[in-house]
Order: sequence, then C-alpha cells, then structure tokens
Amino acid sequence: MTGLNSLKISIKTFSIISIILVIFGLGGFYFFNAQKAQVSNRFQEKYDPVPITTPIPEEVCEEYKTVDFAFYDEKPINFEPNNKFGLYVYAERQDFFEITSQIVNSNGGEWGYVLIPYNVKDRDYSKWKRVFDDLNRLKLIPVVQLWDVSLDKYKSETIGAVKFLDRFDWPIKYRYVSVYNEPNDKNFWYGKVDPEGYAEILNFTIDTFKDRSKDFIMMNGAFNVSAATNSTSLESFEYKRRMNKKVPGIFNKLDAWASHSYPQPHFSGEVLKTGRWSIRAYEDELEFLKRELGVNKDLPVFITETGWAHAEGYKYDKSFLPSVKVAENFKIAYENVWLLDNRVRAVMPFTIKYNPPFDHFSWLKDDYKTLYPQGEVVKNMPKLNGEPPILIKGSYQVADCD
Repeated sequence: MTGLNSLKISIKTFSIISIILVIFGLGGFYFFNAQKAQVSNRFQEKYDPVPITTPIPEEVCEEYKTVDFAFYDEKPINFEPNNKFGLYVYAERQDFFEITSQIVNSNGGEWGYVLIPYNVKDRDYSKWKRVFDDLNRLKLIPVVQLWDVSLDKYKSETIGAVKFLDRFDWPIKYRYVSVYNEPNDKNFWYGKVDPEGYAEILNFTIDTFKDRSKDFIMMNGAFNVSAATNSTSLESFEYKRRMNKKVPGIFNKLDAWASHSYPQPHFSGEVLKTGRWSIRAYEDELEFLKRELGVNKDLPVFITETGWAHAEGYKYDKSFLPSVKVAENFKIAYENVWLLDNRVRAVMPFTIKYNPPFDHFSWLKDDYKTLYPQGEVVKNMPKLNGEPPILIKGSYQVADCD
C-alpha cells in the first residue's frame, strides 16, 4: 500500500513538473519570438527601402573635362546706344588698331567702328586671327570691305572668302560686309565701267554670304557719288539704274547702305553744305533709291569714306585746307550732322595712314605716333558707350567618367 502511494506521488510530481516545463517552454518560445519580431521590426524600420527623390550614384566621378561655349547677345540691327565714331584702318599693322581705339573709344566711348579692306584671295589665318582677337579685345566693330576679286573667278573666290571669314569670332552678332569699292570709277574696277557685271557680282556675293549666315549684313560697294560721266567714270545714279535693270530689285536685297560722302570740290568743301558734293551725299542716294529704284525699306547708312584733305603731308599742298581747319570741320560735322542723323550708324573717315599722294588724308603723321589735329579733336569729343550684341564666351566643367 505504501509503495502504491509512493508511485502515485511520483507520477503526480512528474506531471506537475512537466506542466511547469511546458509552460516555461511555451513562454520562452513566445518570448523569444516576440523579441525576435520586435528586433526585426526595428531593423525593418531602419533599413527597409523608402521613396527617394534623388538618385544614389553607384560611384563618385573624379574625372572632369572643360567645355567652352560662345554665343551672341540678342539685339536688333539698329541697336542703341551706338557709338558712331570710326576710322579706316588696315589689317597689316596691329598698332593701327590700338591707336584707332584710343581715338574712337575715348572719352566715355566703347564699340566704335573700323573699316578694314579684305582681299578675297587672302587666306592668312594667323594675320586675321590676330585682327579679330584685337577687335574683340579693343571693342571695335569691323566693316569688312571686299577687294581684288578676279572677274573670271568671282564665284569661287567669293565662296572661298566667306568660308574663310566665317572661321573667326566676330566681336558682335552682326557681320558688316561692303562689296567692293567705287565700281562706277574704272580706276577701281579693272579699267572699265561695267554696272551690269557689278550687279551680277553683287547679287551672287549677297546670296553666298547670306547662305552662310543670316548675320552677315550686306551692303553695296560705296559709289563715287560726285563723279560725272566721262572717259573714266559713270555718274553714279545712272550706274545704279543700269544695275537695277540687269538684276531687278538688287538694291532691295541690301541690309545697309555704304556711302562715300566727301566734302567737294577738291575734298575741301564747306562743312554744312548739302547735296551730292557734300558730307550729306547719302541723303540724295537714299532718296534716289526709294524714288526711282523702288527700295521699300529704310537702309541704315555706313559712311565708309569721308573727310577733308589737309595741306600738311610729305609735301605741303596749299590747295588743301590747313590741318587746324580740317580738325574744326570734323568737330562741326559730327556735332551738327552725323551724330544728329538717326540714319547714320557709323562714320569711318579715310584714313589712319597712307603714303603720298594720299598722305593728305592721313590721321597719323610720318612717325606713326603723332596725330594730326583732327585726330586729337575727335579723340577729345564725348562719345557713347555703345551696347551692341556682343560675343559672350566662357567655359564650364562636366563629369568625364565612363
């Protein structure tokens, strides 16, 4: 009996212990899994993907390259303010550009003008690269005057010329081009007067340059407006009539008008005189274009040559005005005519320096340093700070990793 009771107690004790172990086991399992879940939730909260707004690079790029850029400011062709002062110069001498800038960009001025002859056969890249670099640096606006075309090769030479000129950084958006010089005088047109031939060349040149870039602003070769019809020249209005008959509407294709408005007679005329023998000859030219040739737009005027001849030079020539009087005339002309006329965009007197017999038009004396009086007078005149659509250049860096 005693043994049986002992067995019952042992079984009961075992059962109780088993139940306790099961309870503790289940509780531990539950506690373990609860803790595991809690840790897992915290891990998930910290590391699970969340929406991102910027990409995460796979690697950091440490290689860069520099990219250059260039563009032109956008302004109308008749931009304002405009510094009308200018001078006739030559590409061959760098000092001419420095001196000209001191004259036309002085006393508050910037972005004056220069007339530069360009031989359409010229392919001297280093020379013209230096010229255009100087124009940009000195803030000078070029008017390029074509010259020395071969009449039997004008098409190929024109195509070559525009390709060459298009290689350079022009200082402003508009690229002014005057198509040759005084063709109504056979001394400047291969020993003959040929308005029909010149009209065809002008027409082809306009089309060729415009096809290359609409920023080329094309103007005629300025005419000798005071010349009469004789053995060496044809009166310029009759010359234009024959041009327009050969190529109807040729003058409506121009963007601007080039004029040689000289004070005649003998480059010594009165400063406030009017008409075709005066510094206001461009007025008669514009009127004729509209009245007789049907030009239906207002052409801005670029006076690509003008000025009084002075007596001083290699040899004194008393038939011309003294240089002091020439200087006085220039001041009156700017203040009372050119600066007041909104049609006139630029005035580029002939010339910074020339050998005899044209030394009487020079603005520089023979030492290539000293200015004749007109140079000093114009240099001291107040000027505008021109604001043309300039060339803007710069650079930026971009990643250059594969």
